[in-house]
This record gives sequence, C-alpha cells and structure tokens, in this order.
Amino acid sequence: MFGGFFDKLKTGLSKTKTNFTDRITEILNGTVSIDEDMYDELEEILITADIGVETSMYIIDKLKVKIREEKIKDPNEVKGVLKRVIVDILGDEKGTLVPKSIPETILVIGVNGVGKTTSIGKIAAKLKNKDYNVVIAAADTFRAAAIDQLEVWTQRAGVKLIKHQEGSDPAAVVFDAIQAAKARKADVLICDTAGRLHNKKNLMNELEKINRVIDREFTESSRKTFLVLDATTGQNAVIQAKQFMEVCKIDGIILTKLDGTAKGGVVISIKHALNIPVELIGVGEQIDDLQEFDSHEFVEAIF
Repeated sequence: MFGGFFDKLKTGLSKTKTNFTDRITEILNGTVSIDEDMYDELEEILITADIGVETSMYIIDKLKVKIREEKIKDPNEVKGVLKRVIVDILGDEKGTLVPKSIPETILVIGVNGVGKTTSIGKIAAKLKNKDYNVVIAAADTFRAAAIDQLEVWTQRAGVKLIKHQEGSDPAAVVFDAIQAAKARKADVLICDTAGRLHNKKNLMNELEKINRVIDREFTESSRKTFLVLDATTGQNAVIQAKQFMEVCKIDGIILTKLDGTAKGGVVISIKHALNIPVELIGVGEQIDDLQEFDSHEFVEAIF
C-alpha cells in the first residue's frame, strides 16, 4: 500500500501489532454478542499495550457511542470501528523535518539513555541528505560520552560539530555554535542539551539561559524544541513528558526504540494525554530508521 517505507514501519511495529491487534482479533472471533464483557476485555488489551488507563477508557467510551449510533450488532465489525476511533484521536498528524523558516534552531531535550544523541545524529544526516547546511552544538556538557558519541555521528553525517570540554557552560557552547552557524550560513542549528530531570530547577535555568543566548545572538532564527522519549518505557514516557512540560514548551516528540517494544500504543496516549505532536519515530538502528511520523501509516501498520 505504501511501499518499502511502510514495510519498514510495519516490521518495526510488529511486536505492538502482536500484543494489540492480534489479541483483539482473537477476542472478537470468540465473541458472540457485543456486551460489557467484550468491552472489558478490549479495555484490558488497550491498557496492556501501554495506551494508559485514561486513554483506554476514553477509547472504549467512544467505541460504545459509535457502535450504538451505527447500530452495529456483529462483533466482527468492532475492530474497524476501533481503528476509526484511534484515527480520530491521532488526527492527520504528519511529522516533518523541513524547517519552518531558515535559519532554524532545534533544541533537543530528553533524559540520558533515551536515544537523544543518536536521534540528533540521524536528524543531521536526514537534513544533510535534503541539502540543508547543518551545525550541531554539543551542549550536553555533563557527559563526555555524549560529546564523543556526537562527534562520531557528525563525522558520519558530514556536518560541523561545535564542542567545548566536559563540564563547560552549555550556553557558552550554544553561543559559539551560533557564531559558527552564522559564519557558515547554516540552515539548521541543532543543540543537544542536558538530560537531567532529577533537579528540574537546574534544568529550567540551563534551558532558559540557552534560550536567552539564542534570543540575543540568533534573532533571525525560528526555533523548536523536541523531546526524545524511549517507547520501551511505555507510560513512564508520558510521565517524563509531563515533567519536561513543566520546565519548557515542547513543540514535538521524537519517540525512539518502537521496534524493540510491544508498547507502541504509547503513541496514542501521548497524543491524547499531552496533545503534543509526535514528529519522528525510531523503528530500527540504521541511520534511515528514524522516520517522519504519519498517523495514518502508523494505524495501518498496527492494524
């Protein structure tokens, strides 16, 4: 239906499909009539697919309304209705890496271990392939490993990295990166920022400082903030997102490691609970396995 790109997505979401749609099919095949027991079983599947209790209850309520309105009596028709309910929640969401305007600054936040550095490398490679001139700021200065890892990725992607010593002031790195971006007439500046949530006050101060530097030094740049979440953590990813939202405005989510989990339902939960668009999803290790999110393709892949 969608070609090779879709096949990769389908393969990446196969664990979610097994945990979610296949179990739904099984239940509906064994259901004689549409009743409360059926709804309870469906709700249980939604919750175990990490759609979350609140969103699962919302989906079941919407499902009941549609089934009543459309006077559906055959359990075999329920799956199609459920699919439509999920499509309604996700809307016509389509992620894009195309800059809103040039130059653009992308701030990338997220706790350590979620795949933040790798995602930045993959975004840089994608943008470079689209002929954008990219500069990266290694402003997560608290982990030497983050700087080293970024260095490997920037070499691979063929883009410029601006870095200081471990423990340097992140805002100073961003300052230097802005000067480099201006000198090189860069289209996109990507800033890797620290991922420590245990002290929100520090993180807030750090991000405010970085944003002040961008406001002052890069007035011509548009800006967006991406939060990286690890899909394998399921509902914890939603909790993390809520905590980051207390610290700063988030424009989009990058959801990594979807291929390694049966908890892909968290995409639905993020949209319903947080109303932040999922921009990019990771469905593999390769450089091109970070894909721009398409809600319709996502639903097709899990159904």
